[in-house]
Amino acid sequence: AGVIRIMVLLIMLLGTWFVMQTYFDHGWKVMSLRSWLGEVTAGVRMGQQPPRHKCGNRNSCPPNSFAFKIISGAANVVGPSICFDDRILMSSVKNNVGRGLNIALVNGTDGKLLKMGTFDMYSGDINKLDAFLQEIKAGTIVLTASYDDPATKMNDKVRAHFVKLGSNHVKKLGFRDNWIFLGAKEMKNKSPFEEHIKNDQKTNKYDGWPEMLEMEGCTPKKVH
Repeated sequence: AGVIRIMVLLIMLLGTWFVMQTYFDHGWKVMSLRSWLGEVTAGVRMGQQPPRHKCGNRNSCPPNSFAFKIISGAANVVGPSICFDDRILMSSVKNNVGRGLNIALVNGTDGKLLKMGTFDMYSGDINKLDAFLQEIKAGTIVLTASYDDPATKMNDKVRAHFVKLGSNHVKKLGFRDNWIFLGAKEMKNKSPFEEHIKNDQKTNKYDGWPEMLEMEGCTPKKVH
């Protein structure tokens, strides 16, 4: 039984390591498999709890960067969540999310929350979102999570705002798609932090909605 437990532990550690590999392009510090296994196994032997990283992420972020985690809504039942620098900015628990697009604006230098907004993209006023996006100042980090339907009211003008923030997928965002995105005002290139899944009856996890999306990583601080 002891041998089986050890084998199961090693399999779990190897699986976790390979999952972590997918995040290295998002700024994680690369660690060899041997050293990582050694550190984790040593901690298990000593009865230590694994370290907790900001936003509950799988790894810590390097200096001069912020940790974040964005989770989209699940169908029209479970609301989205946005965490930045170990603070939950928007979530169902905080009762500040809603159907459509949920957006948090953060100062790119000190990480302080500047503003939040929830925009009903099914029956709301698209002009409110247009005005919100126009007022974003340079150096602002923009975190976005969809819930239920992010695109019925979407128009070309609003899509263009998100493109300028670094989005690539907003151009094809459709009814009941799931979308999570982190961009910034005056971003020169496309953001590496964006996930999108289409509403497709053939592949939807839920009846009428695709599966929930989750993304975590490290975004650099803006240095003056």
